[in-house]
Amino acid sequence: MDTDVDLASSARAGWGVPRLRAGGFGAAVLLLVAMPCFLTLPWSLHKYDDQRLNDPKVVTLSPPTWHDPMGTDGLGRSILWRCLLGGAISLGIGMSSAAVAVAIGVIWGATAGFAGGRTDALMMRTVDVLFGLPSILLVVLVKLAVEPTVFKALKTLFSQDAATHIKDIVTLLVAIGGLSWLTMSRVIRGQVLSLRAQPFIEAARACGIGPVRIFTAHLLPNLIGPIVVYTTLTVPSAILSESFLSFLGIGVQPPMPSWGNLAADGVTELAALGLAGVTFRWWLIVWPCALLGMTLLALNFLGDALRDRLDPRRRV
Repeated sequence: MDTDVDLASSARAGWGVPRLRAGGFGAAVLLLVAMPCFLTLPWSLHKYDDQRLNDPKVVTLSPPTWHDPMGTDGLGRSILWRCLLGGAISLGIGMSSAAVAVAIGVIWGATAGFAGGRTDALMMRTVDVLFGLPSILLVVLVKLAVEPTVFKALKTLFSQDAATHIKDIVTLLVAIGGLSWLTMSRVIRGQVLSLRAQPFIEAARACGIGPVRIFTAHLLPNLIGPIVVYTTLTVPSAILSESFLSFLGIGVQPPMPSWGNLAADGVTELAALGLAGVTFRWWLIVWPCALLGMTLLALNFLGDALRDRLDPRRRV
């Protein structure tokens, strides 16, 4: 029996090493993509919509050149600057939405698991009902519901033109983050139910420690691992939701770029494939799709590695 356990443990350890290496590779790729997007914001915000139709050096719908490393679109705008700003917007919405989802999910799941009884049953039945509804449809409905309020609030802080562009980003953040917490709440509830039965929680109660103190001092430190892991796995889902909505034309609106609407602009070029005498302008769709795909893969590799590293059930 001991030999079988040792063999199983060795197999898990051998499988875990490549996954941890893949996690390091994912982190490196994520930094390689994300850092240029955020560090170049002061320039990309000014150049993303620069229509250089009168510049003799610029050719509209030009393939990559030394002057424009990723080519230009039909208005002479640099795909490089648009992909950089689009990446900052997509990543920003994804990470912010994940932060909102984690905050709501942790509070909801911890409250349900710690309270137990009818409170737990009512809260988790609410989660079950929301799980049964189409998530994208809910995001669209929430976006439409909060957009007027967000726009009115932004107009008090910014000009009307700036508020028009920013409202799409803020409403997507609220809509995606407000509906991406369901899985997190179930995970945290399960962890809290397991921890609540442990002797150290019973000892804390016997000492007269209040529920808030028990949660912050005893439960929350033991929840850090699952929270970090599922945060990393929530970010790619949020980025994909934003890109999908922008691809459909109900997310970030032009001229503001995101990887989703940049891919939507380029998808029409697929009609040129295989047609004689028609130029396939591949750079319009390849660059945003490649950046989006690399980011999603890197985040999933990183999430899997963190899960192997931090989940006690997966440790040898």
